Amino acid sequence: MNFKIAKLPGDGIGPEIVEQAVKVMDAIGEAFGHQFAYTFGVVGAAAIDATGDPYPEATHAICMEADAVLFGAIGDPKYDNDPKAKVRPEQGLLRMRKQLGLYANIRPVTTFPSLTHKSPLRQDIVEGADFVVIRELTGGIYFGQPRGRTEDGNTAFDTCVYSVHEIERILKLAYEYAAKRRGQLTVVDKANVLATSRLWREVAQRMEKENPAVQTDYMFVDNAAMQLIQWPKKFDVMVTENMFGDILTDEASVITGSLGLLPSASVGIHTSVFEPIHGSYPQATGKNIANPIATVLSSAMLLDSLDLTVEAEAIRMAVDQIIDDNFLTEDLNKDNPKSTSEVGDRLAEIIKINAKVTV
Repeated sequence: MNFKIAKLPGDGIGPEIVEQAVKVMDAIGEAFGHQFAYTFGVVGAAAIDATGDPYPEATHAICMEADAVLFGAIGDPKYDNDPKAKVRPEQGLLRMRKQLGLYANIRPVTTFPSLTHKSPLRQDIVEGADFVVIRELTGGIYFGQPRGRTEDGNTAFDTCVYSVHEIERILKLAYEYAAKRRGQLTVVDKANVLATSRLWREVAQRMEKENPAVQTDYMFVDNAAMQLIQWPKKFDVMVTENMFGDILTDEASVITGSLGLLPSASVGIHTSVFEPIHGSYPQATGKNIANPIATVLSSAMLLDSLDLTVEAEAIRMAVDQIIDDNFLTEDLNKDNPKSTSEVGDRLAEIIKINAKVTV
């Protein structure tokens, strides 16, 4: 089968880690008889430097024509350190989400048995943790209007806005995920304080009756933040609004012991985007030391979205093998670290070997 993939490496380590995911996908293509055709697009700081726009129309057109988008990372210190910069790389990411209709960010958090000692939490707390956080991506305080500052500059304001349609859409997806997993959904809000959260809870309570096979729990976001660290194994699927999800998913990332292990998918109306949860890590740019596993696992989620579930599992099995073999970059193996490209090469090699064995 033939598939069109938009390749958006972005900034910092983005090009290096995306290159490894492409290696792995090409190995899948060779082993299973698929053809992945990649079309490159600029985004973020790289796009600002090239076109003055962090998400150019040409890049958007590439994404719209693709079956899926493989995305690296966005961000550059020269914009972070310039408070007067009118155009920032992150604006490209927000616009991409809006224009592609990327309404749900899906972040699975799974611990690897041989790496639980790397977590800052006790091993007995994180062992066996396996849950998914589903974050609403196009509404809330990040997009609400009005926003800005008063003329004297002494007061700033942001507006949090949600509609019933936006909440129903994300909850429907969350219930679908929970039904395919352990049948438990936790709706996270701040309904004791926020009007938007009260609307979330009203909609969720109505939809709960329509999904009796799933056990629905409700939790205030501050309590969820605490319990996520104390008892991560109690969660199956969590769903929440944009800003709460942004914070909780970053908190959850420490459970596995490395940001370099966690993939994500942003499900869209037009197409979907697959990316690691970490940033552009500018300090490591060009050094061939960044961990590509999160991006590789994101490519597995990409294959799942194309109904290539056996192929996706082949990637996950290869990742499990290199983790068990400690064939890892310096963030996880300081004694004998492997380079970014060595990890990518090894994963591609394992996929090809395993495919021959299976045949």
